Amino acid sequence: MKTEQTHQLWLDKDDRYIWHSMKPYNPNATLVAAEAKGCWVTDAAGNKYLDAMAGLWCVNVGYGREELAEAAHEQLKTLAYFPLTQSHLPAIELGEKLNELLGDEYVIFFSNSGSEANETAFKIARQYHQQRGEHHRYKIISRYRAYHGNSMGALSATGQAQRKYKYEPLAPGFIHVPPPDVYRDPDSAENPRQLRAVKAIDDAMTWELSETVAAVIMEPIITGGGVLIPPDGYMKAVQEVCEKHGALLIVDEVICGFGRTGTAFGFQNYGVKPDIITMAKGITSAYLPLAATAVRKEIYEAFKGTGEYDYFRHVNTFGGHPASCAVALKNIEIMETERLFDRSREAGEWLLDELKTKLTGHPYVGDVRGKGLLVGIELVADKATKEPLDMSLVNQVIH
Repeated sequence: MKTEQTHQLWLDKDDRYIWHSMKPYNPNATLVAAEAKGCWVTDAAGNKYLDAMAGLWCVNVGYGREELAEAAHEQLKTLAYFPLTQSHLPAIELGEKLNELLGDEYVIFFSNSGSEANETAFKIARQYHQQRGEHHRYKIISRYRAYHGNSMGALSATGQAQRKYKYEPLAPGFIHVPPPDVYRDPDSAENPRQLRAVKAIDDAMTWELSETVAAVIMEPIITGGGVLIPPDGYMKAVQEVCEKHGALLIVDEVICGFGRTGTAFGFQNYGVKPDIITMAKGITSAYLPLAATAVRKEIYEAFKGTGEYDYFRHVNTFGGHPASCAVALKNIEIMETERLFDRSREAGEWLLDELKTKLTGHPYVGDVRGKGLLVGIELVADKATKEPLDMSLVNQVIH
């Protein structure tokens, strides 16, 4: 009885003081977490829940890793803060480690969230073309159903109308094209450049005028927009289209990165070398806020001029915080020591096979798809027409 009274007290205070993200007002449906271990979260009333979403796609190594708390503690005692207008040791070590994972020479700009990492990428892409004398390149091509963040630029790149509704007008210069959706719009071609979703990007750049396009941004797999697995050759063909039109390829690894798809980064499944890579969430397994924008060395070189506006005039107070970088280094060490990238691929293959076996015959399951431990189940009202299942029923299986 005392536990129930205490739980209700927390719910009452939560209702009074906390404004929740992405959640309609409904104080009776709030879960107040008290502790967590592994994949399990315990609420203030003592109920345990299996967290199949890893928080918000971010607690990649699981809850309760004391070594991550210790890494933050030790760093806070040594150097609690120092801005990256200069430098500090954990940031340098992490930059080196990320290059090792990326398999190429990149220079790293640190920030705090995926939205900020993408905002940084947009500014770098636009200024890069300016530095090279291509002053009309400012447009960013994105895809419908993609999510790239909630700040004004990142939300402009997002291709989900419901997230933008009541916040428009947003930033100009963002163009959207259809994504590949193999379940609802099957597409195949001997030459991947002939895939409809690739041609949509190629055509958009032509119609918008190549000389005005700065970059394309995409997740390797659209995540929050439906776990859309691209057809074979799609991503490599998109990079070829970018090269044809002189645009940069920005890959958003905020969710796909750090093992979720069975490799260190999602793009490594598809044989491409992005110009810019953004990451957050799993970089620290959400134990502390941190994000990064990795930029190919040859692009970074364009910012070394001596002119008044040649350098990247962007600053972030907490980006690359020493404690966050220390946690990220220990987090990546755990991932490598415990073979979590490989285990994600192996467990994902097993999980996908099990789900397909058990759910394919269900009248509301239209498709089961995924890569690594990024798995989606598409719910439909009718398998023949693929009409989406009514949200009132969907909400009965989603907490």
